[in-house]
Amino acid sequence: MRIGAVPHRTPLALLALAVAVLTGFVGRAQAAPQTLWPGVTYERGVQFTPHGPVAISILRGPLPGGVTTLEPILSNDALLGRETLTGMERRLAGSAVTAGVNGDYFTVATGRPSGVYMQDGVLVSPPRSARASAGITSDGRLDIRRVSFFGSWRGTGANHPLAAFNEVPDANGVALYTDRYGPFTPLVRGATLVVLFPFPAAVPGIDLQAAVGEVIASGSPIEIPAGGAVLLARGTGATQLAAEAQPATDVTVRLQLRPGWSGVVAAIGGGPQIVRNGSPIFRAGEEFTASQLSPRAPRTGVGQLKDGRIILVAVDGRQPDSVGLTNFELAQTLARLGAVNAMSLDGGGSTTMAYDGRVLNTPSDGTERRIATALVFAYRGVFAPDVPARISPNADGVDDSASLSYRVLLPSTVTARLIAPDGTVASEVSGPAAPGDYPVPFPPTGAGPTGATGPTGPTGATGAVQPAIATDPAIPELGRWQLVLEGRDALDRATTMSRSFVVDDTLGFLKVPRRATLGPTSPGVTITWKLAHTARVTVTIERGTTVIRTLALGSLESGDRTAVWDGLGVGKKPVAAGTYTVRVAAVGPVGRSELTAPLTLRRTK
Repeated sequence: MRIGAVPHRTPLALLALAVAVLTGFVGRAQAAPQTLWPGVTYERGVQFTPHGPVAISILRGPLPGGVTTLEPILSNDALLGRETLTGMERRLAGSAVTAGVNGDYFTVATGRPSGVYMQDGVLVSPPRSARASAGITSDGRLDIRRVSFFGSWRGTGANHPLAAFNEVPDANGVALYTDRYGPFTPLVRGATLVVLFPFPAAVPGIDLQAAVGEVIASGSPIEIPAGGAVLLARGTGATQLAAEAQPATDVTVRLQLRPGWSGVVAAIGGGPQIVRNGSPIFRAGEEFTASQLSPRAPRTGVGQLKDGRIILVAVDGRQPDSVGLTNFELAQTLARLGAVNAMSLDGGGSTTMAYDGRVLNTPSDGTERRIATALVFAYRGVFAPDVPARISPNADGVDDSASLSYRVLLPSTVTARLIAPDGTVASEVSGPAAPGDYPVPFPPTGAGPTGATGPTGPTGATGAVQPAIATDPAIPELGRWQLVLEGRDALDRATTMSRSFVVDDTLGFLKVPRRATLGPTSPGVTITWKLAHTARVTVTIERGTTVIRTLALGSLESGDRTAVWDGLGVGKKPVAAGTYTVRVAAVGPVGRSELTAPLTLRRTK
């Protein structure tokens, strides 16, 4: 709303408005949260600020642990290279259902993240000490702090500093490259390389001992063996390495973080920290420029609420319908949402939020950018993909049927029931299930109960099937249906999930001319549709999000129906030529249904 929209305010209202303006927000329009899976919701809203509208997408998840965790993802499963967020999610779809946001800043040319990356306790990229890092502990805490890296290596002599980890060392330094870096070491002219195989998982804080397999005096890239590592040295470091790491000897490497980050099992870089102890931070004193923090731009952030739940936020920006936020305004937003601890992630064109391989926000580049890392909620319980909210089995080609299925992520015992509107079980399968996708026939079919053997593989399911409710098996009973899943995995973790949808054939066969020309003597635009049941009908003409005209037709009997729009809008004035949407809504015996069609309007004098 506009600040001056209401002429008279009480002192309390004026104070509330002043606080809202100071925090950057003077109103909001927000859709109800959508449940993606048990414990994880998505919502999208618009904040109306003095600087323009701001579109914000929010994922809320539980305290990480159990079947829903908070995890970083590495593009292409290697330190180098880039991948879209939806590509990462689709790549992991066989092992987890994911919903999340883009991660750390990165170098565009190589895809290397700027800061720390740790997964399952294994370090892949070191932290950047001048910026905050976000660690995820084994008990689900989000530990945000500045962390520095140092290391050492020892061959047949004394300990020596390890100057770099999975990156090029300085002129006289030694670096360690693990197989998570990529298939080959980089080109470093004049370097000495030592192949270590097998090499332990790169867990910080412990001695990592490995046998020297080969010593190569060449700066050319060499293959990093799977399950192995390579020490690469330059200058005086190369001399020490060649002398103290000979074939058939052992080398011990130690990777250290300061502070030790006890209990952290996963971590991602980013920064700056923007909320501490529930208060937004204006200046964190981290290694960022004013040009990175001050402009209103797309922003991404992660925060933890007082009760341990996690929120992921993506703010659209650089667009007419979303101007974006400054970094401090993002901090205020996370604090307003209840975060007691929060950190920024990469923003700008990288800002993306996605669920199960589908983008949820509007990236400012106009298309999804390839990025280096992501931060996601990962779910490994029984899962039912989204279904249309309303199925209209009237053969008009619009939502006539639904493809129902469920996904098993871990070997589990699963029961899948299809519940009819009257509460009876229309079909059921139960039994052991391997990971995979299982179809659920709809409308339900079968002649009666049989011996249940349950899901047999990712391509189908067998089991006890109840008779279809409807007399005609091709037309299911009208009303609300539910697909209900129950699962228990090998760790004895029980999960339940359900999806509901409405079967309603009341409204169908909407026909609107794609193009219409109106003038002083034109009869208008004819709109036709069919009703299968008596319903209260409204026809609206819309342009964008604005309703231009409403035709309330009242209660109509079943049959072919027609309305004519005369091309006039509010105040009975002719509307301008352009593209419009015709929306027909019917409230019938099962509730509200609607159909839309585009219309391009031309005008003649």
